[in-house]
Amino acid sequence: MRSQALQRWQRLHTWSSLACTVFLLVLCITGLPLIFSQEIEEAGSTPLPTLSDTAAGAPWASLDTLVRTARGRYPDEVVRFVFIDDDEPRAKVVMAPADSPDRSKDHRIEFDLRTGAVVADTPPTGAQRPTAMGWLLRLHTDLFVGFAGEMTLAVVGVVFVLALVSGTVLYAPYMRKLDFGAVRTRTRRLTWLDRHNLLGVCALAWMLVVGTTGVLNELSKPLSAHWRRTDMSALLRGHQGPPVAAPQGTAQAAFDTVRAALPERNVTSLIFPSRSFSNPHHYLVWTNGNTPLTHRLFTAALVDAQTGELSAVAQMPTYLRALQLARPLHFGDYGGLPLKVVWALLDLLAIVVLGSGLYLWLGRLRARSR
Repeated sequence: MRSQALQRWQRLHTWSSLACTVFLLVLCITGLPLIFSQEIEEAGSTPLPTLSDTAAGAPWASLDTLVRTARGRYPDEVVRFVFIDDDEPRAKVVMAPADSPDRSKDHRIEFDLRTGAVVADTPPTGAQRPTAMGWLLRLHTDLFVGFAGEMTLAVVGVVFVLALVSGTVLYAPYMRKLDFGAVRTRTRRLTWLDRHNLLGVCALAWMLVVGTTGVLNELSKPLSAHWRRTDMSALLRGHQGPPVAAPQGTAQAAFDTVRAALPERNVTSLIFPSRSFSNPHHYLVWTNGNTPLTHRLFTAALVDAQTGELSAVAQMPTYLRALQLARPLHFGDYGGLPLKVVWALLDLLAIVVLGSGLYLWLGRLRARSR
Protein backbone atom coordinates (compact mmCIF):
# COMPACT_ATOMS: atom_id res chain seq x y z
CA MET A 1 0.00 0.00 0.00
CA ARG A 2 1.25 3.45 -0.85
CA SER A 3 2.51 5.49 2.07
CA GLN A 4 -0.01 8.30 1.50
CA ALA A 5 -2.93 5.88 1.45
CA LEU A 6 -1.55 4.18 4.55
CA GLN A 7 -1.35 7.53 6.33
CA ARG A 8 -4.96 8.32 5.43
CA TRP A 9 -6.11 4.97 6.79
CA GLN A 10 -4.02 5.58 9.90
CA ARG A 11 -5.64 8.98 10.49
CA LEU A 12 -9.11 7.53 9.92
CA HIS A 13 -8.45 4.74 12.40
CA THR A 14 -6.95 7.05 15.02
CA TRP A 15 -9.66 9.70 14.99
CA SER A 16 -12.63 7.38 14.51
CA SER A 17 -11.35 5.28 17.43
CA LEU A 18 -10.85 8.32 19.65
CA ALA A 19 -14.26 9.73 18.76
CA CYS A 20 -16.07 6.67 20.07
CA THR A 21 -13.76 5.19 22.73
CA VAL A 22 -15.33 6.79 25.80
CA PHE A 23 -18.86 5.97 24.62
CA LEU A 24 -17.83 2.40 23.82
CA LEU A 25 -16.24 1.89 27.22
CA VAL A 26 -19.54 2.95 28.81
CA LEU A 27 -21.45 0.60 26.50
CA CYS A 28 -19.12 -2.35 27.12
CA ILE A 29 -19.14 -1.88 30.91
CA THR A 30 -22.94 -1.53 31.09
CA GLY A 31 -23.43 -4.27 28.50
CA LEU A 32 -21.56 -6.85 30.59
CA PRO A 33 -24.27 -7.24 33.29
CA LEU A 34 -27.02 -6.71 30.70
CA ILE A 35 -25.91 -9.91 28.94
CA PHE A 36 -27.06 -11.75 32.06
CA SER A 37 -29.99 -9.43 32.85
CA GLN A 38 -32.57 -12.23 32.75
CA GLU A 39 -30.59 -14.40 35.14
CA ILE A 40 -29.85 -11.46 37.46
CA GLU A 41 -33.47 -10.33 37.60
CA GLU A 42 -34.76 -13.85 38.17
CA ALA A 43 -32.29 -14.33 41.04
CA GLY A 44 -33.30 -11.07 42.69
CA SER A 45 -37.06 -11.19 42.16
CA THR A 46 -39.81 -13.04 44.00
CA PRO A 47 -40.74 -16.34 42.36
CA LEU A 48 -43.71 -16.33 40.01
CA PRO A 49 -46.94 -17.51 41.61
CA THR A 50 -47.40 -21.25 41.25
CA LEU A 51 -49.99 -22.28 38.69
CA SER A 52 -52.73 -24.65 39.75
CA ASP A 53 -52.42 -28.34 38.92
CA THR A 54 -54.72 -29.31 36.05
CA ALA A 55 -54.84 -32.19 33.66
CA ALA A 56 -52.31 -32.04 30.84
CA GLY A 57 -53.87 -30.77 27.63
CA ALA A 58 -56.75 -29.05 29.40
CA PRO A 59 -58.27 -26.28 27.24
CA TRP A 60 -57.28 -22.72 27.97
CA ALA A 61 -59.66 -20.23 29.47
CA SER A 62 -61.15 -17.76 27.03
CA LEU A 63 -59.26 -14.51 26.67
CA ASP A 64 -62.62 -12.76 26.97
CA THR A 65 -62.99 -14.20 30.48
CA LEU A 66 -59.61 -12.73 31.41
CA VAL A 67 -60.55 -9.34 29.95
CA ARG A 68 -63.90 -9.29 31.80
CA THR A 69 -62.17 -10.12 35.08
CA ALA A 70 -59.62 -7.34 34.54
CA ARG A 71 -62.33 -4.81 33.71
CA GLY A 72 -64.29 -5.90 36.76
CA ARG A 73 -61.30 -5.12 38.95
CA TYR A 74 -60.65 -1.74 37.32
CA PRO A 75 -63.92 -0.56 35.73
CA ASP A 76 -62.68 2.98 35.06
CA GLU A 77 -59.65 1.86 33.04
CA VAL A 78 -59.08 0.59 29.51
CA VAL A 79 -57.52 -2.69 28.41
CA ARG A 80 -54.44 -1.99 26.29
CA PHE A 81 -52.75 -5.34 25.66
CA VAL A 82 -52.96 -9.05 26.30
CA PHE A 83 -49.57 -10.82 26.38
CA ILE A 84 -49.39 -14.61 26.16
CA ASP A 85 -46.35 -16.33 27.69
CA ASP A 86 -44.21 -18.44 25.35
CA ASP A 87 -43.11 -20.94 27.99
CA GLU A 88 -45.98 -21.36 30.43
CA PRO A 89 -49.79 -21.15 30.26
CA ARG A 90 -49.83 -17.60 31.58
CA ALA A 91 -51.27 -14.38 30.18
CA LYS A 92 -50.99 -10.76 31.24
CA VAL A 93 -53.74 -8.21 30.72
CA VAL A 94 -52.27 -4.69 30.70
CA MET A 95 -54.54 -1.82 31.72
CA ALA A 96 -54.18 1.96 31.98
CA PRO A 97 -56.34 4.97 32.89
CA ALA A 98 -56.56 6.01 29.22
CA ASP A 99 -55.38 5.22 25.70
CA SER A 100 -52.20 7.28 25.68
CA PRO A 101 -48.63 6.94 24.37
CA ASP A 102 -47.49 7.33 28.00
CA ARG A 103 -46.75 3.84 29.32
CA SER A 104 -45.75 4.94 32.84
CA LYS A 105 -49.24 4.28 34.29
CA ASP A 106 -49.69 0.85 32.74
CA HIS A 107 -50.18 -2.03 35.15
CA ARG A 108 -50.80 -5.72 34.63
CA ILE A 109 -52.96 -8.54 35.91
CA GLU A 110 -51.50 -12.02 35.44
CA PHE A 111 -53.71 -15.05 34.84
CA ASP A 112 -53.42 -18.82 34.76
CA LEU A 113 -54.61 -19.61 31.24
CA ARG A 114 -55.76 -23.09 32.20
CA THR A 115 -58.21 -21.93 34.85
CA GLY A 116 -58.67 -18.21 34.20
CA ALA A 117 -57.69 -17.48 37.80
CA VAL A 118 -55.76 -14.35 38.78
CA VAL A 119 -52.27 -15.28 40.01
CA ALA A 120 -50.85 -11.75 40.37
CA ASP A 121 -52.29 -8.25 40.32
CA THR A 122 -49.94 -5.29 40.11
CA PRO A 123 -52.08 -2.27 41.09
CA PRO A 124 -51.58 1.11 39.38
CA THR A 125 -48.90 3.08 41.21
CA GLY A 126 -47.98 5.77 38.69
CA ALA A 127 -44.45 5.84 37.33
CA GLN A 128 -42.57 2.68 38.25
CA ARG A 129 -39.22 2.93 40.00
CA PRO A 130 -36.55 1.59 37.67
CA THR A 131 -34.72 -1.56 38.63
CA ALA A 132 -30.94 -1.80 38.56
CA MET A 133 -31.12 -3.59 35.20
CA GLY A 134 -33.57 -0.99 33.93
CA TRP A 135 -31.20 1.79 34.97
CA LEU A 136 -28.29 0.11 33.18
CA LEU A 137 -30.41 -0.48 30.09
CA ARG A 138 -31.34 3.20 29.91
CA LEU A 139 -27.70 4.20 30.22
CA HIS A 140 -26.75 1.62 27.59
CA THR A 141 -29.43 2.60 25.08
CA ASP A 142 -29.97 6.35 25.38
CA LEU A 143 -27.60 7.78 28.05
CA PHE A 144 -30.71 9.00 29.95
CA VAL A 145 -31.49 11.63 27.29
CA GLY A 146 -34.10 9.76 25.28
CA PHE A 147 -34.25 9.89 21.50
CA ALA A 148 -31.29 12.27 21.22
CA GLY A 149 -29.15 9.78 23.12
CA GLU A 150 -30.29 6.92 20.88
CA MET A 151 -29.34 8.83 17.73
CA THR A 152 -25.99 9.82 19.29
CA LEU A 153 -25.20 6.19 20.03
CA ALA A 154 -26.29 5.19 16.51
CA VAL A 155 -23.68 7.61 15.12
CA VAL A 156 -21.14 6.23 17.61
CA GLY A 157 -21.87 2.74 16.28
CA VAL A 158 -21.26 3.81 12.69
CA VAL A 159 -17.98 5.49 13.69
CA PHE A 160 -17.00 2.32 15.57
CA VAL A 161 -17.53 0.22 12.44
CA LEU A 162 -15.31 2.68 10.52
CA ALA A 163 -12.63 2.26 13.17
CA LEU A 164 -12.84 -1.53 12.84
CA VAL A 165 -12.64 -1.45 9.04
CA SER A 166 -9.70 0.96 9.03
CA GLY A 167 -7.93 -1.09 11.70
CA THR A 168 -8.34 -4.22 9.59
CA VAL A 169 -6.87 -2.46 6.55
CA LEU A 170 -3.86 -1.39 8.61
CA TYR A 171 -3.33 -4.82 10.16
CA ALA A 172 -2.10 -6.53 6.96
CA PRO A 173 0.89 -4.21 6.26
CA TYR A 174 1.66 -3.98 10.00
CA MET A 175 1.98 -7.78 10.30
CA ARG A 176 3.78 -8.33 7.01
CA LYS A 177 7.12 -9.05 8.70
CA LEU A 178 5.76 -10.60 11.90
CA ASP A 179 4.34 -13.98 12.76
CA PHE A 180 0.69 -13.99 13.69
CA GLY A 181 0.33 -13.52 17.43
CA ALA A 182 3.85 -12.16 17.90
CA VAL A 183 4.21 -9.75 20.83
CA ARG A 184 7.47 -7.85 20.91
CA THR A 185 8.87 -6.79 24.29
CA ARG A 186 11.58 -4.25 23.42
CA THR A 187 9.55 -1.41 24.90
CA ARG A 188 6.39 -1.16 26.97
CA ARG A 189 4.60 0.77 24.23
CA LEU A 190 5.54 -1.77 21.54
CA THR A 191 4.27 -4.60 23.74
CA TRP A 192 0.90 -2.92 24.19
CA LEU A 193 0.73 -2.05 20.50
CA ASP A 194 1.16 -5.71 19.53
CA ARG A 195 -1.35 -6.79 22.17
CA HIS A 196 -3.84 -4.16 20.98
CA ASN A 197 -3.56 -5.36 17.40
CA LEU A 198 -3.69 -9.06 18.29
CA LEU A 199 -6.70 -8.79 20.59
CA GLY A 200 -8.44 -6.47 18.14
CA VAL A 201 -8.15 -8.89 15.24
CA CYS A 202 -9.22 -11.82 17.45
CA ALA A 203 -12.41 -10.03 18.49
CA LEU A 204 -12.94 -8.32 15.11
CA ALA A 205 -15.88 -10.41 13.88
CA TRP A 206 -17.69 -10.14 17.23
CA MET A 207 -17.15 -6.37 17.45
CA LEU A 208 -18.49 -5.93 13.90
CA VAL A 209 -21.59 -7.95 14.79
CA VAL A 210 -22.21 -6.11 18.05
CA GLY A 211 -21.51 -2.70 16.49
CA THR A 212 -23.83 -3.29 13.53
CA THR A 213 -26.65 -4.75 15.61
CA GLY A 214 -26.23 -1.91 18.10
CA VAL A 215 -26.81 0.65 15.33
CA LEU A 216 -29.94 -1.23 14.22
CA ASN A 217 -31.25 -1.35 17.77
CA GLU A 218 -30.78 2.39 18.22
CA LEU A 219 -32.71 2.99 14.99
CA SER A 220 -35.66 0.86 16.13
CA LYS A 221 -37.95 3.79 16.95
CA PRO A 222 -37.59 5.68 13.64
CA LEU A 223 -37.74 2.40 11.69
CA SER A 224 -40.90 1.30 13.49
CA ALA A 225 -42.45 4.74 13.07
CA HIS A 226 -41.64 4.63 9.35
CA TRP A 227 -43.34 1.24 9.07
CA ARG A 228 -46.47 2.57 10.79
CA ARG A 229 -46.56 5.63 8.53
CA THR A 230 -46.08 3.66 5.32
CA ASP A 231 -47.03 -0.03 5.30
CA MET A 232 -49.44 0.13 8.23
CA SER A 233 -51.15 3.26 6.94
CA ALA A 234 -51.58 1.63 3.53
CA LEU A 235 -53.28 -1.38 5.13
CA LEU A 236 -55.61 0.85 7.15
CA ARG A 237 -56.40 3.32 4.35
CA GLY A 238 -59.88 1.91 3.73
CA HIS A 239 -60.91 2.14 7.39
CA GLN A 240 -62.05 5.62 8.30
CA GLY A 241 -64.26 7.09 10.99
CA PRO A 242 -63.93 7.52 14.76
CA PRO A 243 -61.97 5.00 16.81
CA VAL A 244 -63.80 1.92 18.03
CA ALA A 245 -64.97 2.57 21.60
CA ALA A 246 -66.64 -0.79 22.23
CA PRO A 247 -65.42 -3.54 19.88
CA GLN A 248 -68.11 -6.02 18.82
CA GLY A 249 -65.47 -8.59 17.85
CA THR A 250 -63.86 -10.04 20.97
CA ALA A 251 -60.26 -10.69 21.92
CA GLN A 252 -60.82 -14.46 21.80
CA ALA A 253 -62.39 -14.16 18.35
CA ALA A 254 -59.37 -12.16 17.13
CA PHE A 255 -57.05 -14.80 18.61
CA ASP A 256 -58.96 -17.65 16.93
CA THR A 257 -59.10 -15.83 13.59
CA VAL A 258 -55.34 -15.33 13.48
CA ARG A 259 -54.60 -18.89 14.65
CA ALA A 260 -56.80 -20.22 11.86
CA ALA A 261 -55.16 -17.97 9.23
CA LEU A 262 -51.58 -18.60 10.44
CA PRO A 263 -51.61 -22.11 11.94
CA GLU A 264 -47.81 -22.43 11.84
CA ARG A 265 -47.33 -19.42 14.11
CA ASN A 266 -47.91 -18.63 17.79
CA VAL A 267 -49.99 -15.68 18.94
CA THR A 268 -47.87 -13.71 21.42
CA SER A 269 -49.90 -10.55 22.03
CA LEU A 270 -53.02 -8.60 21.15
CA ILE A 271 -53.10 -4.81 21.07
CA PHE A 272 -56.63 -3.52 21.54
CA PRO A 273 -57.97 -0.83 19.16
CA SER A 274 -55.86 2.23 19.91
CA ARG A 275 -54.96 5.56 18.38
CA SER A 276 -51.64 5.42 20.22
CA PHE A 277 -50.56 2.37 18.22
CA SER A 278 -52.14 3.42 14.88
CA ASN A 279 -54.82 0.69 14.97
CA PRO A 280 -58.02 2.57 15.99
CA HIS A 281 -60.35 0.12 14.19
CA HIS A 282 -58.51 -3.18 14.63
CA TYR A 283 -57.00 -5.64 17.01
CA LEU A 284 -53.28 -5.73 16.18
CA VAL A 285 -52.21 -9.33 16.78
CA TRP A 286 -48.51 -10.23 16.88
CA THR A 287 -47.28 -13.73 16.12
CA ASN A 288 -43.93 -15.53 16.04
CA GLY A 289 -42.62 -18.83 14.67
CA ASN A 290 -42.01 -22.21 16.25
CA THR A 291 -38.32 -22.71 15.41
CA PRO A 292 -35.35 -21.13 17.25
CA LEU A 293 -34.83 -18.70 14.35
CA THR A 294 -38.44 -17.86 13.44
CA HIS A 295 -39.21 -17.49 17.16
CA ARG A 296 -37.46 -14.10 16.84
CA LEU A 297 -39.31 -13.11 13.66
CA PHE A 298 -42.67 -11.46 14.27
CA THR A 299 -45.59 -10.98 11.91
CA ALA A 300 -48.54 -8.68 12.58
CA ALA A 301 -52.16 -9.39 11.67
CA LEU A 302 -55.05 -6.93 11.71
CA VAL A 303 -58.49 -8.17 12.81
CA ASP A 304 -61.50 -5.91 12.36
CA ALA A 305 -62.70 -4.94 15.83
CA GLN A 306 -66.38 -4.88 14.76
CA THR A 307 -66.69 -7.95 12.56
CA GLY A 308 -63.88 -10.13 13.89
CA GLU A 309 -62.70 -10.78 10.33
CA LEU A 310 -59.05 -10.85 9.28
CA SER A 311 -58.34 -7.58 7.45
CA ALA A 312 -54.67 -8.08 6.58
CA VAL A 313 -51.45 -9.86 7.45
CA ALA A 314 -48.63 -7.32 7.52
CA GLN A 315 -45.47 -8.93 6.21
CA MET A 316 -42.49 -7.23 7.81
CA PRO A 317 -40.10 -5.39 5.45
CA THR A 318 -36.46 -6.41 5.32
CA TYR A 319 -35.27 -3.60 7.61
CA LEU A 320 -37.65 -4.69 10.38
CA ARG A 321 -36.67 -8.34 9.92
CA ALA A 322 -33.04 -7.27 10.36
CA LEU A 323 -34.01 -5.33 13.48
CA GLN A 324 -35.85 -8.33 14.96
CA LEU A 325 -32.78 -10.52 14.47
CA ALA A 326 -30.42 -7.82 15.73
CA ARG A 327 -32.06 -7.41 19.14
CA PRO A 328 -31.23 -10.82 20.64
CA LEU A 329 -27.96 -11.16 18.70
CA HIS A 330 -26.63 -7.96 20.28
CA PHE A 331 -26.71 -9.51 23.77
CA GLY A 332 -25.96 -13.11 22.73
CA ASP A 333 -29.50 -14.22 23.53
CA TYR A 334 -29.70 -17.06 21.00
CA GLY A 335 -27.87 -19.97 22.60
CA GLY A 336 -28.70 -19.79 26.29
CA LEU A 337 -26.15 -19.34 29.07
CA PRO A 338 -23.11 -20.82 27.22
CA LEU A 339 -23.36 -18.25 24.43
CA LYS A 340 -23.86 -15.48 26.97
CA VAL A 341 -20.63 -16.50 28.69
CA VAL A 342 -18.82 -16.31 25.34
CA TRP A 343 -20.36 -12.86 24.75
CA ALA A 344 -19.19 -11.71 28.19
CA LEU A 345 -15.60 -12.88 27.56
CA LEU A 346 -15.55 -11.09 24.21
CA ASP A 347 -16.96 -7.99 25.90
CA LEU A 348 -14.06 -8.05 28.38
CA LEU A 349 -11.67 -8.48 25.46
CA ALA A 350 -13.19 -5.42 23.78
CA ILE A 351 -12.67 -3.38 26.97
CA VAL A 352 -8.97 -4.30 26.91
CA VAL A 353 -8.72 -3.32 23.22
CA LEU A 354 -10.39 0.04 23.86
CA GLY A 355 -8.31 0.74 26.97
CA SER A 356 -5.05 -0.19 25.26
CA GLY A 357 -5.89 2.00 22.26
CA LEU A 358 -6.49 4.96 24.57
CA TYR A 359 -3.26 4.20 26.46
CA LEU A 360 -1.25 4.12 23.19
CA TRP A 361 -2.68 7.45 22.04
CA LEU A 362 -2.00 9.16 25.36
CA GLY A 363 1.54 7.75 25.32
CA ARG A 364 2.11 9.23 21.88
CA LEU A 365 0.87 12.63 23.08
CA ARG A 366 3.26 12.55 26.05
CA ALA A 367 6.15 11.60 23.77
CA ARG A 368 5.40 14.50 21.41
CA SER A 369 5.16 17.02 24.26
CA ARG A 370 8.67 16.27 25.53
